Amino acid sequence: MLTSAVTLPYVPAAKKRSLFLDAYRGCAVALMIVFHFCWDLRNFDFLQFSIHDPFWVYFRSLILTLFLTAVGWSGYLTRQSQQPNTFWRRDLKLFIAAAAISLATYLAAPTQWIYFGILHFILLASLLTRPLLRWPILSALLGALILYTYHFTDWLLFPNAFDFIQQHFFALPTRTLDIVFPFPWIGVVLIGPLLGYLGWHTFSIGENIAVKILAFMGQYALPIYLLHQVILFSAVASFKMVLEWFY
Repeated sequence: MLTSAVTLPYVPAAKKRSLFLDAYRGCAVALMIVFHFCWDLRNFDFLQFSIHDPFWVYFRSLILTLFLTAVGWSGYLTRQSQQPNTFWRRDLKLFIAAAAISLATYLAAPTQWIYFGILHFILLASLLTRPLLRWPILSALLGALILYTYHFTDWLLFPNAFDFIQQHFFALPTRTLDIVFPFPWIGVVLIGPLLGYLGWHTFSIGENIAVKILAFMGQYALPIYLLHQVILFSAVASFKMVLEWFY
């Protein structure tokens, strides 16, 4: 009996995402939406609070910590997957998104436009910390050293960190809608690769509806970031307008 072997072309398996990492990042997205929604309510006088109160300062710090550890963590996993092109595609998306945020806020609020917000920082931090992704323990130790130095000395305190740019290149607003200073947050990014090295992305957290929603938000964090405030601000502004019509 004659048989013939048929060789099928190799089709690489789709890269499997980490449900835990996506949900982890999704938690940051969900908290960010809550934070910005409260800010919008405050802006239209539905709530009264100071964003400098400790609760809101720590709330923002928690959001940044989740986002930025995820940056280093996902960077480590990308390097382990040996897909270097993924880095540059992500960098290009971040660059375009950051530029769009700067342009949009400059047109909408020229005295408070965002010249170095979270997206700008993530792009810069990703580039600066990438060489250390192959040494996650060293990266985490350096990150911890930066955090310790920032919180327990005044060596990394730069309250006017962008003065040089303002004095020598172009004028920057004295107030901005969002700003993320390099220190101490670069240290948080540097700790992220250790989470990948320790295998946190392999944790099993089930697949209930809440986890799936958070994972979806984490997977599409960038478009949600770009769109959510437009939707929230417009909704609160419209509600305020309707109330003024009737009362």
